[in-house]
Amino acid sequence: MGERVHLATEAVGMETAIQDVLNVIKYNNLDDVVLVGHSFAGKVVAAVADRLHEKTGKVIYVDAFRPEKARTPQGAFNPASEFGPPPKGSYAIPLTEGTIDRIGKDVQGSNRKWMISMATPWPTRLASDPITLSRNYDDVKEAYVFCRLSGDPVDEIIAGKWGKLNGPYRVIEAGHWPMITKPEELAMDLVSLAK
Repeated sequence: MGERVHLATEAVGMETAIQDVLNVIKYNNLDDVVLVGHSFAGKVVAAVADRLHEKTGKVIYVDAFRPEKARTPQGAFNPASEFGPPPKGSYAIPLTEGTIDRIGKDVQGSNRKWMISMATPWPTRLASDPITLSRNYDDVKEAYVFCRLSGDPVDEIIAGKWGKLNGPYRVIEAGHWPMITKPEELAMDLVSLAK
């Protein structure tokens, strides 16, 4: 949620995040957009590309949920099973040292201190709400950045054991937050993949 944390409520879910991006594109009159989705935001950029396929140049997934080109709901999961339950009475899960240790242990020192200080609780509906794509998504160009230290089986993903990759990819020796631990490398990869 970041700077928009003051708008967080139990109603914040995938549709909220999707509408945020759709409105940025609409109200800035953007075309040939390269959408970059990190983590759960792979669902967000896939849904945006589905709805605005004529304005989408490419979608790049950074250590993210990668949708299937299917017409059924997908991408929903119970965040409590991965991150633990939200605090009693809450609708959001805080970022903890334990989570960073599991999927981003390369975030260390002042970077870790800064990240914890800036983190805002993550509304659980961003995980539990599915997306459903139409045929509009079928022709969307995709690219990927995989993070070898985030816990995902990157070699198996590249080999196609977790579904077909529909575009070029790069692999970074980083955990789940390469924008913090390898920002220059990630930026170069994104520029290269956006072409």
